[in-house]
Amino acid sequence: MPDVDFNPHALLARDGPIARRLGDLYEPRPQQHAMLDAVARTMADRSTLLVEAGTGVGKSFAYLLPAIARVVEHKERVVVATNTIALQEQLIDRDIPLLRAALPVEFSAVLVKGRGNYLSVRRLMLASRRQERLFAGAAEVESLHTIEDWAYETRDGTLATLPTLQRMSVWEKAQSDAGNCMGRKCPTYDKCFYQAARRRMQRGDLLICNHALFFADLALRKAGASLLPEHDHVVIDEAHAAEDVACEHFGLSLTTGRVQRLLATLVSKGGKRGYLPNLRVPIDVVSALDGTVHMVFAAGAAADDFFAQVRRFVADVRPQQSARRKRDAGESGQSRQSHAQTRRVRDAAALLDKAASESVHMVEAFRKLAMALRQLRERDLPEEDAFEINAFAQRASAIAGDLESLANQAEEGSVYWAQADGAHGLRARSVCLRSSPVDIGPTLRESLFSQDRSVVLTSATLAGAKGSFSHVAARLGVDLDEDATEALLLDSPFDHAQQSQLFVDLTMPDPRAPAYLDALAERVFEHALATQGGAFGLFTSDATMRAVAYRVRERMLDAGLTLVVQGVDGARSEILERFRTVHGCVLFGLATFWQGVDVRGDMLRNVIITRLPFDPPDRPIVEARLERIKEQGRDPFFAESLPRAVLRFKQGFGRLIRSASDAGRVVVLDPRIVTKGYGKAFLRALPEGVEPRIINNVQDEKDTALEWREP
Repeated sequence: MPDVDFNPHALLARDGPIARRLGDLYEPRPQQHAMLDAVARTMADRSTLLVEAGTGVGKSFAYLLPAIARVVEHKERVVVATNTIALQEQLIDRDIPLLRAALPVEFSAVLVKGRGNYLSVRRLMLASRRQERLFAGAAEVESLHTIEDWAYETRDGTLATLPTLQRMSVWEKAQSDAGNCMGRKCPTYDKCFYQAARRRMQRGDLLICNHALFFADLALRKAGASLLPEHDHVVIDEAHAAEDVACEHFGLSLTTGRVQRLLATLVSKGGKRGYLPNLRVPIDVVSALDGTVHMVFAAGAAADDFFAQVRRFVADVRPQQSARRKRDAGESGQSRQSHAQTRRVRDAAALLDKAASESVHMVEAFRKLAMALRQLRERDLPEEDAFEINAFAQRASAIAGDLESLANQAEEGSVYWAQADGAHGLRARSVCLRSSPVDIGPTLRESLFSQDRSVVLTSATLAGAKGSFSHVAARLGVDLDEDATEALLLDSPFDHAQQSQLFVDLTMPDPRAPAYLDALAERVFEHALATQGGAFGLFTSDATMRAVAYRVRERMLDAGLTLVVQGVDGARSEILERFRTVHGCVLFGLATFWQGVDVRGDMLRNVIITRLPFDPPDRPIVEARLERIKEQGRDPFFAESLPRAVLRFKQGFGRLIRSASDAGRVVVLDPRIVTKGYGKAFLRALPEGVEPRIINNVQDEKDTALEWREP
């Protein structure tokens, strides 16, 4: 590595190497230099930084350059965790290659993925040899052949490049798995995609991963294990989403799908297909194999009894018993509709009391199954079969352990709930038991912020109204009063007052009114038509989104517009790509389109916010948080519900202006933003100079269409 003077500010100068690489795309940004200085200080001091960097600041370069400086000058390792795949791809495919080409230094950057993302060549070969007895239908066999064809040409062996499968469950038979990894004994070790990726990770200077993997690693470290190598600095980008991901990985879950996939992989219900019936064993092992098959059936019967009891319990609880609604904070009419599809029950203690015998029976059955599999593994079996059976034993044991932990509810400060999805509780397609910390802050304070490493938390939206970081700091466990903590608010360099218009429609009826959906569909159509498409319709309810799409699809087609709807017209990435390439397109999306989506230019010129994005108060984790705040003597709405909604609103508004040349409008179809006192919190969070224009009547509606100006 050459001995160079690494000066990040000089690298970002108007006549510097990065500017020369970017050409006309380069824009000098004082906010970027301010963030760069703050990140450099934080890494040097191994302290904590919260920084809101508005759209256009260029925050990725502002933390990548100090990170590379630590790598080059101090031989340290930096982990960057993002919430969205889009940002990971931007860092790995665009930002880091540009910096590597522009800088006179050498460093390695590695995209780190979870093990289940990688193909195991050995397991694929095993599944291929046994496909006639492993797979029952043509769709499964065709999915296997798709994986086989892809395996010959893939360079990274990860799900990111795998074509769409008819049956995604087949991937489980071919994915890399720690429980059945043969290590250096594996005949395909030299071809192993995961092992190659792991070696790159161990040598990597700059590791890019997602929030899920980072917080899974953090949770494992409490038990003395880890996924990531030791590192000196952490940058958590898109940190507004960190709390929910951390809660998930420090909690527990048990689903019917997880249980059924294991049992069906071992033995099909008919008993003729699956791994165990396909196992070739010596004559003296046949009895042990038969006994293990019977254990599978016994575990399945115990699971059926337990989950049937869960379904009955959830079906017996009326919606008003399972959620406390707060006026103005939730989805009102749409909440009641969604209860037909999803029923959640907070009172897990009552549930598990009622299902006590069934839960104990299921725990015992899966422990016996795990023991039988371990004993079978010790018999005279081919080595690769022994490793497969070991993985099954671990999965059975984990199911027993998770159910026992859920049943005991031993973790103080956690919320437990049951959820059934389907038309009715008793005919639910799936059942899930979950637990989650109500407050993840103390856990993160101990496992992340108290360690000997720097932590940078950044996002385009971290601060609430009036620029306060108090809410996000409290939720994540950051002590703003500590000398080792810095908070920095950097406005967007874009002129939002000139580049964007904000309209608020006061003519919308109350969501509980019978005419609400028809009125919402009419407004969405008119506003999308006003800009001839190029519009995002952002929803907070899947049922509402689908109802509006049903009402406007034909009208949009007749008007020359193309409508794409999340979960209806394709996966998130597919419909986003269509939106970026098809003129006159209108995209309807839910939570994942409120954030982490970057569409520059005139393809996106209109953002329609259908409702203020409050958390549904019937979500058990939300309900538990609000209850805890109330017990502390604070107002749950103003202390929790409102700050969260403001941050999401800022995210939705931020979809519109992504560059200095962008222009467009944001339309809010929720009158509460101006009719309720708390609406001022949303307006105060808007970029400076953006003032709402009020639509009071039909004529105002028509006038807004005439006032559209092309960007």
